[in-house]
Amino acid sequence: MKKLKARWGIDNNWQLFVIFLVFAITGSSAAKLASPVCEFFGITQDTSHWSIYWAARIFLIFPIYQVLLVTFGWIFGQFEFFWAFEKKMLSRFGFSKVFK
Repeated sequence: MKKLKARWGIDNNWQLFVIFLVFAITGSSAAKLASPVCEFFGITQDTSHWSIYWAARIFLIFPIYQVLLVTFGWIFGQFEFFWAFEKKMLSRFGFSKVFK
């Protein structure tokens, strides 16, 4: 844990706990919200081929996750950490010009 705290620039165990909690809540929420969004667009398991349904869900989870991560980070008082985390992650996906 010391290496992770040093790598992320975290001071104490409480902050590390809050960050892990935000990651857990965000992942669960993004997966849960992808289903109603798919249904809104008319993509359901009953009406679509299973590969289209799951591809759409996975495609939708990514942007939902990005928004929720910063939002939950802000709610839990860790906005700076998660904003830096988002910029780093999105720059690795080729969105680096957006943040410069």
